[in-house]
Formats: sequence, C-alpha cells, structure tokens
Amino acid sequence: MFSNLQINRTLVKNATRMDDNPKKIVSSESIEEEWVLIKTAQSNPAAFRPLYDKYFEQIFRFIFRRTADQNISADLCSQVFLKALQKLGSYQFKGVPFSAWLYRIASNEIAQFYREDKKNRVISLETTQLSDLIDEMEETNNESLRRAMITAIDTLKINDLQLIEMRFFEQRPFKEIAEILDITESNAKVKTYRILEKLKKTIIQITKQGGRAPEL
Repeated sequence: MFSNLQINRTLVKNATRMDDNPKKIVSSESIEEEWVLIKTAQSNPAAFRPLYDKYFEQIFRFIFRRTADQNISADLCSQVFLKALQKLGSYQFKGVPFSAWLYRIASNEIAQFYREDKKNRVISLETTQLSDLIDEMEETNNESLRRAMITAIDTLKINDLQLIEMRFFEQRPFKEIAEILDITESNAKVKTYRILEKLKKTIIQITKQGGRAPEL
C-alpha cells in the first residue's frame, strides 16, 4: 500500500508564525461589518482588496500546511483569491466569517492539485497535537501509541483526514468546519466521532500486526 500522506513536522513552526488562530472568537459585529465590505466588493471589484489583505496570510498558511511547499502554496493561494473574486457575486451571507468560504475554495484547490499532480498529501502536525487526538480517544498516551496513530492516520481517506486535521490539528470549531466542508454542524460532529472510532479499530489492528498498517 502506498502512503497517502506525508507527515511534516519541520515546517510547522514556520507556518504557525502567521496569524491564523481558529480559536479566536469573532464577534457578530465584526462579521456584520465584514458583510458590508463584501457587498461593496460585489458591486465594485476594486473594493475586494481589504478582504484580500485581511485573509491572505491565513489562506496561505492553510495551504502551506497541506503542501509544505512555498511556491506551490503561493500559486494555489493566488488561484483561491482569483476564484473568490470571480464568484463573489454568488456569495451568500450565513453569519460566519468570510474566511470559511475562502477555506472551502482553498480545500477544493488543494484537492484538485493532488488529483492532478499525484504527489503524496502532506499533513503538518506537532507532538502536542497528536497527543490531543489520543487524549480525545481516551487512550494512554505513549510513544508506541503515537507511532501507531501516525500509521493509522495514514490509512484515512482524504475526506476523513480533512476532518481530523481541521478539528484536532488546527483546533477549528465544528461550526467553522461545517461551513468549510459545506455540511451541517451536527453532521461534522457525527463524522468526526465515527472517524475516531475507525482510528481506534485501526490502531488495535496495527498493534496486533507489530506496527504495520492493515491491508485495505
């Protein structure tokens, strides 16, 4: 079986220097003010610049964590904002930050890139993030289990990987994840916990097989 992702830890610190804090609370007033900017940009494309300046680094970092390549990230980021500008007229206000819509476009661009390029999918994480995932599963955290967890994550389908990545490695709230993936918040929760159960079962198999991933 060929690996469907590449665990990347060396670039995480550089990536996290950019301002992208999913835990940051965005007030309803800020969201309403942003909606005024969006409506202005819908009628005047030149007014899109403040939105670009506000979110460029967040979207670049989101892509970089999934490619570990600055040039590729820059190219994909440019495509995201180009498509956002082109589709801005169809944007509908849903009471969430504009960034959620941009992340959805970015996710689609990343998926398209990997479909065309056939490279291994990159996932960036730190040991603490891996430990958080293990704690969520109520398992004993040790080096052996962390290695098994990485192997188990490597068996996930891309759609499942995205959920785990956003929820546990980027600490995004379910509401934002739902908006990015265009699903309901309750669906995002159900899918996430089903994936956790799948990971538990896979880890048991890996442990029985001496650290090898099960055949799919």
